[in-house]
Amino acid sequence: MSNSFGKIFRLTTFGESHGEALGGVIDGFPSGIFIDEDFIQQELDRRKPGQSSISTPRKETDKVHILSGVFDGKSTGTPIGFVVYNENQHSHDYESMKDCFRPSHADYVYEQKYGLRDYRGGGRSSARETVSRVVAGAFAKMALKKIGIQISAYTSQIGEIALNKSYEELDLFASEENAVRCPHSATAEKMIHFIEQVRSEGDSVGGVIACVVKNVPIGLGEPVFDKLQSRLASAMLSINAAKGFDYGSGFENVSLRGSQANDSFCIKDNKVSTKTNFSGGIQGGISNGQDIYFRVAFKPTATIFKPQQTINRDGEEVVLQAKGRHDPCVVPRAVPIVESMAAITLLDMFLLSKKDHIF
Repeated sequence: MSNSFGKIFRLTTFGESHGEALGGVIDGFPSGIFIDEDFIQQELDRRKPGQSSISTPRKETDKVHILSGVFDGKSTGTPIGFVVYNENQHSHDYESMKDCFRPSHADYVYEQKYGLRDYRGGGRSSARETVSRVVAGAFAKMALKKIGIQISAYTSQIGEIALNKSYEELDLFASEENAVRCPHSATAEKMIHFIEQVRSEGDSVGGVIACVVKNVPIGLGEPVFDKLQSRLASAMLSINAAKGFDYGSGFENVSLRGSQANDSFCIKDNKVSTKTNFSGGIQGGISNGQDIYFRVAFKPTATIFKPQQTINRDGEEVVLQAKGRHDPCVVPRAVPIVESMAAITLLDMFLLSKKDHIF
């Protein structure tokens, strides 16, 4: 069962949306790292439901309880166990849907694969599973901070409203100043208004999250099947509702010629650098020391409040009128999840690239 991610820094998650709790076990985390539990909680608070008028009204404190692997404020190098208890399940909201398969959701394929499914909030297929990823990502960020790696994600598009600016023109810290997590206030206001409009119509909308990783050392990534971009793509596409991944100039590269798309080498501050960064900080599957830049596309939330045609367990065509508490757009709450999966991947790749004790 693929409930684990990573090779050296490895996360195994457990739990369901409407079960008693979610949690995980982290293995391979270096010893001697100062563990800031307030920071871990802050990261969870960025992901938790009920943050604003454009997210699900479900209320969860998402308080993390660390069970092992930390002593006297530092990591011990042994497995880190943690749990986050569910406190605000409304399982009765799903009674009317238990015999129907929600369009574009995991309901049908889960029942076909396993012979049964937890219909309460999607069970294991719920995005609530990402609670465990954010905890592990916070641990990874604390380790990466020691080597100077910084990870910043932000909302770059909601529906057709796109932030058409390079990340170099933006103050990425400003993304936390508004509910949609877009670091450009005027664009953020348009995005928020649009999400509220879509929500009032009982519908949902998707978008794009961009992510920038700074101060990445040269040499992360393993040829041939463990290229850095392939590991990042695997991490990002494992996130609920993720539909696409590109890095550097991505799909826009196809309209360029080699003379336009190549990153010419140069010397900056007495170091080898490149004049441009169309490669997104990765060449030949290996980090080249430039900023890593990638984007993740997210689909509209599958559960909406408009009537939808579907089928039930008896194979009959029916009309589904969904109930419950759902995000009209998953993108704002997915920003910390993207950062977390990037941190988990980069720490794992960093540990893979080093044979000595580096922390």
